[in-house]
Amino acid sequence: MRLSYFTQQKYHKQLRRDHYQNVMDSIVSGVKLDRKVGTRIYLPATFIGGPRDMRHIYLDSMALVQEYGRPTIFLTITCNPNWIEIKECLKEGEEAQNRPDLLCRVFKAKPSILNDKIMSGQLFGAIASVVHVVEFQKHGLPHAHFLIILKSSAKYLTPEAYDRIVTAELLDKIKDPYLYGLVVKHKIHGPCENLNPNNVCMRDGKCKNHYPKKFSEYTTHGKGNYPVYRRRDNGRTAKVRGQIVGSMSNSLS
Repeated sequence: MRLSYFTQQKYHKQLRRDHYQNVMDSIVSGVKLDRKVGTRIYLPATFIGGPRDMRHIYLDSMALVQEYGRPTIFLTITCNPNWIEIKECLKEGEEAQNRPDLLCRVFKAKPSILNDKIMSGQLFGAIASVVHVVEFQKHGLPHAHFLIILKSSAKYLTPEAYDRIVTAELLDKIKDPYLYGLVVKHKIHGPCENLNPNNVCMRDGKCKNHYPKKFSEYTTHGKGNYPVYRRRDNGRTAKVRGQIVGSMSNSLS
């Protein structure tokens, strides 16, 4: 239905101009692809999700990088079909995978709330700009990637600054029982290798994701500009899928 308007003759009568190079590129493209049959439709940037719209968004994002510098934080939020907002709306016998309308509606609200908190400076400090995109996983669940550029005064330049917002260690079960439970439930990899040599991540006897990680007393810059997060041997463990694991299996990497 959204596309039908752009096929109408009255819309095309409104179009009278474009850059010469764009017109020539369009003509050449049509000749190369043998588009001599049918009517060619111009899809403007006002059509959300169209090629011109996506290119404009991309150029806007690059303009932010030129103005404020490269992104400071790459953050991902993934839809969880077990969120209470989803489960309480399912009818008897329904499963979340059969309600994409419900999944998308709930998920749309989650990044919006997160974005508001980020922009307010509550989470990471003074914000210069935020860009995010929503994608869909192969099995249907949406997820969103955020690129966050902090103001110069708030950028993270030291290992101690990284450690304030990211941890790759198991938390104290007594002091942080809620967060400890979330990490154990969602952020433990495997187990694999000696504990489970048949895990799906195994390739030629080794974990393709390089778990378990080595212990590290400090956060450092690793190869390819990816940080190696602090993973101290603090003796904390958790039982995951029948196996006892520690901070080396925390899936933050």
